[in-house]
Amino acid sequence: MIGLLALTSIPTVTGVSLASSEQRKANQRKEDARRMVKFNIVAECDGDTDDDRELNGMTVVVRDEKVYLADPDSSKRSPPAFTALAFYIEYPEPEELKYLKRERGLGLPTYVQDNPPLLNWIYADKETHELRYGNRSQSVEQLVEPWDWCKNEKYILLEKKQNAFIAVEEEEGQWALHYDRDGDELARVLEEQGLLDCAFVPVKLVRKVVEEKPPPPPPPPPAAAAQAAQAAAPQVQGNGQSQK
Repeated sequence: MIGLLALTSIPTVTGVSLASSEQRKANQRKEDARRMVKFNIVAECDGDTDDDRELNGMTVVVRDEKVYLADPDSSKRSPPAFTALAFYIEYPEPEELKYLKRERGLGLPTYVQDNPPLLNWIYADKETHELRYGNRSQSVEQLVEPWDWCKNEKYILLEKKQNAFIAVEEEEGQWALHYDRDGDELARVLEEQGLLDCAFVPVKLVRKVVEEKPPPPPPPPPAAAAQAAQAAAPQVQGNGQSQK
């Protein structure tokens, strides 16, 4: 009898397991959709220096394979730069690098031009700690994951750190973003690059969700368009006058 009861319970257990699996998949699809919402990135500075006030509210832009802060108004940028438009998605780890057992997570792709649209990955250079962008072959051996957001989804994280981004004034008015991976305010890497005397400002990177415009409605088929035009045209009477 016990054996029979056990056998009859198998379909129930299997059904519950399948339902649970489908629910997990549905939840994951919803989470993936949320992560793929596009956003611009804005700098937030907590300090009270002139540089802090200058950079607070600046926008993350991309140019010349590096990531900078610049004026939100693109017409005021010199040199010109493209406003980063980013989202989260799983970074495709190649088979040949899986032996490294790197911490896996989401990548941070951004559009780097819009005509035609082109996506690249934002990453931190392992040697210089600069934030840069590139295609898969350029980014795969760099610190390209895991990116994420904080609990309230406001701030951008890299390796679960939100207070580890620093803007460095490499040239007058040109603020390049770096990742303070060592926790020494970039002292080592800036000294190696001869940039130790440059001004620097700790920044937080804030997501600013972009409301995507719905696509325009498709044009009506030719027959429907002709009918609409005919209905809108004034009716002409026999005396040649239009009838309203």
